[in-house]
Amino acid sequence: MSVVTTKRFTIDEYHRLIELGFLQENEHIELIRGELIQIVAKGTPHTVCSSILCRQLDRLLGDRAVIRGQDPITLPNQSEPEPDVAIARGIDEDYLSHHPYPEDIFLVIEISDTTLDYDQTTKLEIYAEAGISHYWIVNLNARQLERYNQPYQNAQGKFNYLSKQISLAHQSVAIPGFEDVVLDLNRIFPNVVSE
Repeated sequence: MSVVTTKRFTIDEYHRLIELGFLQENEHIELIRGELIQIVAKGTPHTVCSSILCRQLDRLLGDRAVIRGQDPITLPNQSEPEPDVAIARGIDEDYLSHHPYPEDIFLVIEISDTTLDYDQTTKLEIYAEAGISHYWIVNLNARQLERYNQPYQNAQGKFNYLSKQISLAHQSVAIPGFEDVVLDLNRIFPNVVSE
């Protein structure tokens, strides 16, 4: 009797597949726990929110941090997700030889509409497991920001965050690692234009 098993990739094998041209940039693939996951195409509200958010963060933080938009981060759980936004220490050139590791990251942000369940479960778990201190979900459906912090592992071995706070679109929040910098949430949620 034969048994079917899934081939899992290490981060090095994943990078080699990219180098050899087996994976193309326009394929929108992420490595999650060793598996190749195809990312859903982003809709217009998601794209607009991402653009606005990156611009706002760049204005607020300037050269105090690196703002990475939809670029990979490398996690020890054989994952290399491409969060919508990651705020990392240092300068861009610090990441010429490798993508940011968990210890380099102040904050990871996912923008969610059609991927909300995935971002609240799978993505949340891999970020918590990697020790990412602060994880935000911009929930476009509810027009609210979900802020998670304090990663932990429960008795069953599952990873999560101890703290979850909801902020509404009319509120402002401090950016982790930069408590003197406040993000006005009203500026990041795109206004829906009816046709």
